[in-house]
Amino acid sequence: MFTIEHDFDATVITLVDEGGPHLEEDVTIQAFAECVTLEQYDPRQDEVVKIVMSMAQVRELAAALNLPEGIYRLSPRKDANTPG
Repeated sequence: MFTIEHDFDATVITLVDEGGPHLEEDVTIQAFAECVTLEQYDPRQDEVVKIVMSMAQVRELAAALNLPEGIYRLSPRKDANTPG
């Protein structure tokens, strides 16, 4: 199960683990214009762990989900603000 909320400066997605007998904590993903953050509570440390990904890393992750094993490099993305 997941939820999607649109805040003023970010889209927030929460992933809820409904899997088997060993459930993990919810994962919260916040998509901003310049980066994406992933947060998950770690009960062993009693703190929220946060990962910050650049938009380039997010694009590479999205591409990697659909590729077989190997080493890849994406072509540079043409930005709408870049002439060419």
